[in-house]
Amino acid sequence: MIMKLAVIAHDGKKADMVAFLNRHINFLKSNGIEIIATGTTGKHAQDAGLDVKRYLSGPIGGDAQIASDVCTGVVKMVFFFRDPLDKHPHEPDVQMLMRVCDVHNIPLATNPASAELMIMGMINRLGYTDK
Repeated sequence: MIMKLAVIAHDGKKADMVAFLNRHINFLKSNGIEIIATGTTGKHAQDAGLDVKRYLSGPIGGDAQIASDVCTGVVKMVFFFRDPLDKHPHEPDVQMLMRVCDVHNIPLATNPASAELMIMGMINRLGYTDK
């Protein structure tokens, strides 16, 4: 069974997301983890050579598309690197996605440190070694 990981990053955090994914790409690929992303985050990831399925940009519905996938059980984990120091006109969509993750008990990392812990938990659970 393929596990889907949703990735989203505010503009000031997109480079952090791409760097994070690149650091863990061997683990993600070798464990059949498929990456889906909001439009612009996905474009940055694709430009870096990563295999990512892109949805709409967050402000025009991408956050809602991912939330829908969370509700239907398609997405099993969300990494949403937020920029807490900037204003975001689609903040209600962001809050909705976070709420849906809580309602459906889906792990949600909002920064690289929490995402790293989630990856380490999966590595420990799966007994993965990157050789």
